[in-house]
Amino acid sequence: MMTYEVKIEGFGSSDEALAAQTPIARLVCPVADHDGPCEVPWGFTLSDGHALVLGIYASPQEATAIADEVRRTTGHRVTLTEAAPGAFGELEEQYRVEHPTA
Repeated sequence: MMTYEVKIEGFGSSDEALAAQTPIARLVCPVADHDGPCEVPWGFTLSDGHALVLGIYASPQEATAIADEVRRTTGHRVTLTEAAPGAFGELEEQYRVEHPTA
């Protein structure tokens, strides 16, 4: 398990990128108001150039599957990379708290 960044590029503006958050979030977490923790902790940020960055704490296989699904669903250029140290650090902590036996 590690923290990954799924970078979604090609938005015309920051507003357009922000509007894409909800449909992308539903790919990672299909039920918005579910009980209990998300299977894959996630969060968003914006990067330079109007790109939306989805942070996920996942296995390599889960991360690849999520990036592929985001690419298919959005039609945008999507890249998957390991997150820089400290980026989305709260996701690893969230996973540890929500999955104490993992």
